[in-house]
Parts: sequence; C-alpha cells; structure tokens
Amino acid sequence: MALTDTVRSDTRSDDERRVLELCERLLDERPPRTTDPVDFLGHQFDLGLAWVHFPEGHGGLGLSPGLQKLVNETLARAGAPRAGALNPIGHGMAAPTIVTHGSEEQKRRYLRPLFTNEEIWCQLFSEPGAGSDVASLATRAVRDGDEWVVNGQKVWTTLAHVARWGLLVARTDPDVPKHKGLTYFVVDMHAPGVEVRPLYQITGEAEFNEVYFTDVRIPDAERLGEVGEGWRVSLTTLMNERVAIGGQIPPRGSGFIGELMKVYEATKPHDGATRDRVVQLWIRAEVLRLTNIRASHNRAKGTPGPEGSIGKLAMAELHKEITECAVDLLGPEGTLYPTGYPMARPRTTAQWSNPHQAFLRSRANSIEGGTTEIMKNILGERVLGLPGDVRVDKDLPWSQVPRS
Repeated sequence: MALTDTVRSDTRSDDERRVLELCERLLDERPPRTTDPVDFLGHQFDLGLAWVHFPEGHGGLGLSPGLQKLVNETLARAGAPRAGALNPIGHGMAAPTIVTHGSEEQKRRYLRPLFTNEEIWCQLFSEPGAGSDVASLATRAVRDGDEWVVNGQKVWTTLAHVARWGLLVARTDPDVPKHKGLTYFVVDMHAPGVEVRPLYQITGEAEFNEVYFTDVRIPDAERLGEVGEGWRVSLTTLMNERVAIGGQIPPRGSGFIGELMKVYEATKPHDGATRDRVVQLWIRAEVLRLTNIRASHNRAKGTPGPEGSIGKLAMAELHKEITECAVDLLGPEGTLYPTGYPMARPRTTAQWSNPHQAFLRSRANSIEGGTTEIMKNILGERVLGLPGDVRVDKDLPWSQVPRS
C-alpha cells in the first residue's frame, strides 16, 4: 500500500471504511466484467449499496446520503454497470417515494427490481390542464370497495411506453381545496384501460408520452400514503426529481462540459474569445459540481430541501449554454441534423447523442421537473422569504375553481 493510501485510509471515518469494505466485497464476489448486470446490481442492493441512506434490508445501510458518492465513484472505477441509466424515474423519484411512504410489503416488492432495472417506472403527474400547477389536476379516482377506478389523461410522461409501473396522483375528493383532495397510487402500466401514445419531440424521438386511463382499477393496497394526502407524498417525488435532474455529481470535466471539450478539441478554434467562452462554461460546470457535492454531504436523510431546486435551475440554464456553444463551434455544420428525425421511441433518455441532438434536447431541461420560472418562485419564497404569488384559488373547493 502506498503512503498516500495509508494516510487516506487513516483519515476515513468508520462509515467510509464500512462502505469501502462492502464495495470491495461486491467487486470480489461479482466481478463486473464477467457478471450479468442484473446479478451485479441485485447483489449491490442486497449489500446495502444501492442507496446507502435507505434502511437496512431495503437497499441501504442507514448512513448519510453523502456516502453514496463514494460508492458510485468506487464502482465506476471498476467498470461496474451504472444503476440508474435505464430507469431514471425509478431511481430518482419512485425509490425515495416508496421508501418514505410505502408499506413494508411495497418496499419489499418494488425496490429491488427497480434498482436492477428489471422493472422500469414512469411518473404520471402533468396533465393538459395541469402543468406547473400540478395540484389542479383533474384525473379522477373513485373508490369501489377495495379498489379505485381511475379515469383521465396524463401528459409528458417520460418512458411510459417501456414502464412496468407508474407513480400516479389522482383527485379523490373534488369538494375540498385542490391540494387536499389528492391521493397517490402505484399503477400497473399493463392494466386494462391504460393506453400510452407517443409525443414526438424536436429531436425526432418520443421519450415522452400521453397516457389515457379508462376505468382502470387499482387495488387500495397500491396506495402510497393516506387518502387525501397525495400532495404531501407528491412533494417527496418532486423534491427528489429536482435532485435527480440537477443534483448529479459527475467526475470532474465529464458530462456535458466533457462533451463540449471534445467538440472544442475537434474544431480547434484559434480566437481568444471562443477560448474564454469555453473556459467560463467549464468554470461554471465545476462550480455546480462542487455545489452539488456540498449539498449531498449536508443533506439529511429524508426528503431533500431547496438544494434540489438550486441545482436544477443552474443545470438547466448551463446545459442550454453549453450545447449552444458546441453547435456554434461546428460552424455551418451546426445547422445540419446528421442523424435525421428517426421518429423512434427510445428505451432511455438520451441527453447527448451528438451536439445537434443535445442542443435540441436541452430545451426540455428548463421545463421538465419544474420550469425555470417555478424554480425561481420556489427559491424566492422558501429560501429568500419573499412574498408569494397571489393565489386566488387556494381555499376554494376544486369543483368551484373556474377552468377552461
């Protein structure tokens, strides 16, 4: 062992040493190069290295969320499969919602196949008349004995066409204010009455969908949280969604800024203004990465705080500027779209296939998971303590609120 390794080992906490020992055990027992990804990820879950802050027995060790970065970096260096790449909604939103509000049976049933990517998840919140104001949604769930009958429409549902399960918020009481009449469910996306239709984007792909529910029956056992507590459960999903979108901690110089550097090296611009522009973007990407590291170490177990909104807001604007710079570096070639418009339905969310696709796809970053305007409102009200927007329907029963 090198001297630096000895010093580094001596300064680690007991929790860090425990995590690293488990990582070493995982890599010894399931070598990534010769192990099926599902088998590897399943063993990672069983050792508590899926989400280290989750309870033991449910993919975690009950430790600080900040230690997950140590796990991810250790396994990535060994060439281990990336857990959330194929199931971003499941890993980033469904898992923390289930572990916080689900029954023991739901945790045992859903978390492990979610982590191994054997079961893909989607999120069914937005509707044609309920985007930024999710609580105004109109999809109805009516109780029928031990089941709920759901009718309505959802929109902008990422990966619904490959999802096995969905996170559904529906209105169960229209005669109370909008935030109080919601209930949260897990819905079987293969159930009778569930119809998924593609929504093609400017990239020529349909990772988004619209979903129709016609007399879909959901057992009451698949409810997350109490009846009428859907908004409280939804906040867990939404806050984790913003961390999942904007709180990522990639290795230094990787991700979008790493792709921009590849374009810069390939095009070799000689003017100082372009070099300064690229350097400024690299600095901002590194500041965001370090900010997210600090936020992850300060984050307590449970629902994240406003740091997710900060990271999401900064990431959305930065990604748009990085991809715009990449297209500019290409010159006239940047006006073309070499892959064409395939009208395909991908099985995952491709953020950067090429600079042209990334430029078009990055427009969605400032909309999905809460618009940039909504993020600014959240930070203004909840962090800076500024007066909130005027809300004339806050105390009105949902059934009495005028709708177009």
